[in-house]
Formats: sequence, structure tokens, C-alpha cells
Amino acid sequence: MPRPEKPNFVLIVTDQQRADHLGCYGNDIVRTPHIDSIAARGLAFDRFYVASPICMPNRATIMTGRMPSANGVPTNGLPLPLEAVTFVDLLRADGYRTALAGKCHLQNMMPIPVDASNYPPPAPGRPPPPALAESLRRPVSGPGYDAEMNDLWIADPDRTMPSPYYGFDDVRLVIRHADDTQGHYTRWLLQRTNDPDALRGPENALDRGDIVAPQAWRTRMPEELYSTSYIREAGIELLEDFARTPDRPFFLQYSFSDPHHPFTPPGRYWGMYDPDDIPVPASHGAEHVDPSALWRRFHRDLEDGVARREHVHPYALSAREARESIALTYGMITMIDDAVGALLARLDALGLADNTVLMFTSDHGDLMGDHGLMLKHGFHYEGLIRVPFIWSEPDGGPGGDKAGRSDLLSGSIDIGATVLGRAGLAPPNGNRGFDLMAAVRDGTPVRDALLVEEEDLPVNSNVERYMRLRTLVTGRWRLTFWDGEPLGELFDRAEDPLELRNLWNDPASQGVKADLMERMLRETLRHQDMGPKAEFCA
Repeated sequence: MPRPEKPNFVLIVTDQQRADHLGCYGNDIVRTPHIDSIAARGLAFDRFYVASPICMPNRATIMTGRMPSANGVPTNGLPLPLEAVTFVDLLRADGYRTALAGKCHLQNMMPIPVDASNYPPPAPGRPPPPALAESLRRPVSGPGYDAEMNDLWIADPDRTMPSPYYGFDDVRLVIRHADDTQGHYTRWLLQRTNDPDALRGPENALDRGDIVAPQAWRTRMPEELYSTSYIREAGIELLEDFARTPDRPFFLQYSFSDPHHPFTPPGRYWGMYDPDDIPVPASHGAEHVDPSALWRRFHRDLEDGVARREHVHPYALSAREARESIALTYGMITMIDDAVGALLARLDALGLADNTVLMFTSDHGDLMGDHGLMLKHGFHYEGLIRVPFIWSEPDGGPGGDKAGRSDLLSGSIDIGATVLGRAGLAPPNGNRGFDLMAAVRDGTPVRDALLVEEEDLPVNSNVERYMRLRTLVTGRWRLTFWDGEPLGELFDRAEDPLELRNLWNDPASQGVKADLMERMLRETLRHQDMGPKAEFCA
């Protein structure tokens, strides 16, 4: 049977989930049968990397097909400009119904002011008037940029969002993480319990037994009221609405705020995995040769008893704490998998499965005990920059009979171009992604090196000044360059898959380093804009 030119799409997105935290990516402990079933009848990409290993920049890259340095979101705290063209915009313009259930995070969620010390000191002379103080006249704050502000949803659970929102006609929003989430979920929760705040946070938590891991508590929020359950219900409601207009295709983003820390799997998911059954990551406690200054600093802070382990930045931890954090993360992942199973069952019951492309990915990974560290910011180890990506056609793999694995060097930047290609649409000018399914079908590689960018505000990374990193990934090598730091990273991942021996200063590796630095520059240039297409040339 020929494939429809306009299939439906469901993009499932988790928050801060490594590739190896799925059964279909080789994990034999975590139970993810429903997500694994998507991979079993589709194509799983084994070398799939983020454009940035932090939330907002990579989510903006998924939506625009543009690197963070080009899409206007180089770091958390800078919203995606409302003028940005997303691949969802193009689907909507082509007649698709578009919706999002769950986390979006294309705008700021918390009203945290950014201190002026994060930016270069002002130049001497009289300052420009406020309307001309930035390089562009339009601000990326104020009206239109408050849709995801946590405090506003608490103050008014009945508030509405602009529509369309970055291409989504219908949004059922969840903001933030763990058991302290808001958005449209706030109103849903208030309809089911009189005092939701009495169910949230460590101050209301149940006895957590022997668990000592940082940022972990046994939430009093029951399973049926947890945000994952709301997202499951909202996604199914949207499917049922789509089924009422079978003549129009749809795009649904089914987007979870877990397994991002804090670690609060509710109900039976809390004790579903025994930390004693979790192996300690192989690089935890291993000898590191020439590690970065940031790695040394976080481990020294733990040894000196001054480590800050309550925020979003990385922290060092013991083997026991790593086991516990992983076990609780697995609980959150299995709850998500159950929600995915419910959506797949409803998709089938509504007769929509035969015309729906399924995708699964995450916005970035987590250190999760690798190298003795947790969370993210300031590191580009494999567990952070590599994420899952699964594509499943209704009739199997890209050719209908090619389900399996792909080692194509690919990434989050390619998702939009791949969806548009399957819908028969060209991406907009400025999109730098590739149509992965076309590449798999034709047997052609799309790139031999992939760029990763990261910029961090000090408040997010527990450092003293704005931090900028750039990484180049090839099939064998990973090179990372810190702006302003004397030591970078160079790992031969064929010989050193755990990334323990930094070859940056190794005399025998200087030729490789020079070659990779040149390739990084070329890849950086490829992602820079030529600007909007001009009608006339001078």
C-alpha cells in the first residue's frame, strides 16, 4: 500500500534522558516496553547528538533546525524570538492540526532577573536610549514572552496562551519539573484536590527510607495527580479530538517534564527499582588524565564538604548516591513509558495508527554518575550530548522493511527537516538540518562531524563568569574547547570509550587536534546565516 503524502506525526519528547536509559538502547534494567516497541518496528539512531546539552537552546534547535548561536537561544534564560519560523509553523500552514501536551520550554519559566555582571561592562560614553540599546529593535521580553512563567500560572490558573504558539494551535502546558509543576496542569490539579501545595516538595514528603541522594524525596503527590498523568490524559484527549476531523492530518508533541531532577517518582514508581541492583557507572571513581578545571573543582568541593547540590548545576556524588539517583530516574522513565503505552493504545483504538509516524527523543542527557558527577552544564561527556532518536513508520522502517539501527551521524537539528521531508515540504531558508529518512533511504551520509554549542549563565552552572563551550564530534573523536580556558578536551573514543584520558596536551595528538579545530571552524561557518534571501543584488 502506498504511503500517504501527509501522514500524522507524534513526537514524544522526554526531559534530560540519556540514550542508554532505554531498553532498546541496551539497558537491561529499566523497563520501557512501549518505547521499545516503537523501536522494534522502526529505526533507532545510535549516533544522535544534541545541538546543546541544555534545555531551551536544544528545544529551540529542534523547532527551527538552527544552532543556538543562530536561533537566538544560546543559553537558558533567552526565549525563542516570536518571529522565529518553526517546522510546526510550516506543517500548520500546509493544513495540519498542531498541538502540544506537556513541556514546551521555549520561553522562560521562572522570573529570575539576570544580573548585569553576566554581560561585558558597558562602553564609555552616554548610553543609547532604551529602544536602541540592543542590536535589534524588538525586545525578547515583556508582552508575548510570559506564556510559560510559573508564577503567573499560580496566580491565575485560568489564564490563556497566545495562539498559535510557535506553530501549535492547541497547547496543554506543563511547566517546571518533578512534583512542583504548573501551567494548564495547575487548573487540572485544582479540580481534583483542594490543596495541591500540601502534596508538593520535600517538606510534605513521605518517609524516603534509606535514600540519601541529593534532590530526592518521596512525593506525597499520588500517581493519578502527578504531571505525567496529566500529560497522558491531555495527549489522549487531543487524539480523540483529531479523530473527529479525519480529513486533516495532525502533528502532536507529547512532551514530558520527567525524568529531569529532582527525583520524585510517585507511588509505586518510587521503589520500583532497587539501588543495589544498579551498577555504578564505570567512569565513577576511575582515574582521569588531565581533567578539566571544572571537573577538579566539583570533586574538590565534595571532598572539602562545601559542595552545593541543591540547584541545576553539576555536583559530585558518591557511588551510593549515584545508584539511588539512577534507580529513581528509572522509576520516572517507566511511568513515562506507561503513559506512552496508553497513547499508543488509544492511537490504535481510534484507527489513527495506520497513518501515523511515531518519533521519540529527549532534549539532552544527564551525567547520571558518569565521572562521579550529576546533572549538566559545563561538560560534554557522551552521556550528556548523546540522546535517543527513534523513527517509526506505520508500515515499519523507512523502506517499510528496514527496521533496525542506524549509525548515521545525526542530531536534534535534523528532526524538523526530517518531518518536513516526510510531509513533502521543504524547510525554510536558514534551516541547517538534514532529512535523515532520505539519507537512510539513499544510503548517503549527511555529515562527517557534528557541532555542539553551549553557553551558560553563572547562576545555572555555579561558576563566576559566563561560560562558552564548543564541541566537535566525529565517529572516533570528541574535541571540546572552552572560551578563555587553557585546557580543552580531546578524547579518542575508539581507544577510550569512557573518556578518561584527555589528549589535549599529548604531543602525539597535536596533529589530530589541529585537524579537528579546523573542522570545527568549518562546521561553525556552515551554521552561520547568509541572512534572508535578497530579492536584488547590488
